[in-house]
Amino acid sequence: MNDDAHLREERTDGQVLFKGHFLEARRDTVRLPDGHSATREYVVHPGAVVVVPLLDDGRVVLERQYRYPVERVMVEFPAGKLDAGEDPLACGQRELLEETGYRAAEWAHAGAMHLAVAYSTEIIHIYFARGLTAGERQLDHGEFLDVFAAPVEEVLGWCRDGTLTDAKSLTCALWLSQHLSGAWPLEWKAVPPGTHAG
Repeated sequence: MNDDAHLREERTDGQVLFKGHFLEARRDTVRLPDGHSATREYVVHPGAVVVVPLLDDGRVVLERQYRYPVERVMVEFPAGKLDAGEDPLACGQRELLEETGYRAAEWAHAGAMHLAVAYSTEIIHIYFARGLTAGERQLDHGEFLDVFAAPVEEVLGWCRDGTLTDAKSLTCALWLSQHLSGAWPLEWKAVPPGTHAG
């Protein structure tokens, strides 16, 4: 790995602009590599998990949910934010059950993504789930979404034609395509509900 010292910025001062229920907006002053100063405004996010649920018939489980900031219903893979100190796998299990009603017998970690590196600290952990068993959803108060299943080819078509534009779900579709082609293998672990993979 190269030495990145010539690219790094050093925080010299900062302030909280806004602190909400789970997001915080900050403005920091930084020293640039050439010694000059600049400001950086960004959002502090607790992190999240997204799950790619694989049905035995080859379809995947997705959701349709209205997203207020963009004023449209979005097609997405199930996801949710991490609670303080929560293990990402436990979060994935919780969110899959709450939003879709499914439990999974096997889980595989497929890495992580930084959603918006220019203005957010958010990192999203990607998990695949299989051996699904259907059950009752446990939606949070005020949460409204439709759950449905679609063939992988259809999902990839939606990525291409702009039906699916959610960044985390686009990344999951890339992972899904590469995994199914055999290019990106996953390490599956049997994980009883409510427990963590080693």
